Amino acid sequence: MTDTAAGEPGGGPGRSGQGPVKVMVVDDHPMWRDAVARDLSESGFEVVATAGDGDQAVRRAKAAAPDVLVLDLNLPGKPGVQVCKEVVAANPALRVLVLSASGEHADVLEAVKSGATGYLLKSASTQDLQAAVRRTAAGDPVFTPGLAGLVLGEYRRLASDPGPAPDSGASKAPRLTGRETEVLRLVAKGLSYKQIAERLVISHRTVQNHVQNTLGKLQLHNRVELVRYAIERGLDDE
Repeated sequence: MTDTAAGEPGGGPGRSGQGPVKVMVVDDHPMWRDAVARDLSESGFEVVATAGDGDQAVRRAKAAAPDVLVLDLNLPGKPGVQVCKEVVAANPALRVLVLSASGEHADVLEAVKSGATGYLLKSASTQDLQAAVRRTAAGDPVFTPGLAGLVLGEYRRLASDPGPAPDSGASKAPRLTGRETEVLRLVAKGLSYKQIAERLVISHRTVQNHVQNTLGKLQLHNRVELVRYAIERGLDDE
């Protein structure tokens, strides 16, 4: 990670103005892990824990309850994708931002399918990482340029695959309000909360509330699942 100067304070208020974003950093290289934790701390985030292997990461994430887990995939003991699955299962509100040296498409897709909200390469600048953590905490999917299209393409492929279990309960699907459906359609098109707020002339907080209400109605855990749900129903093409 290049040592660029920080822009606006990295942490700032939390997702709802309740203090700095709490972050946990997981990486098996001590110098890299300490450098990332230090950079984030100095830019205003609250680093609540660090870990150097997969098992330790799962234990400490449950104890420290961070808002964002900055996670390397290549970990001893338990791979990063498994860590991601376990921590998100234990706390669906937790956002996972993968920070990896690998830009391989298979690694990116596996991470997202495991519950990661975003994927950033280690070649990113300190400033890029700070911005990514802020956006991840807000629920926005964040990807190194070029990877977002890959993930969206995979969702489209999965949505076009009939799969072994068709949605037999479609007729019983929860009813969304017109505004919730409108927000969901824009989420599926890949717009950030800020862009959706500007498009619909409503506040960023209102967008977040609509997304959270929709997640609850659809019994989904995060924005990644929400995007797939919307694409499966063709909302991104409307």
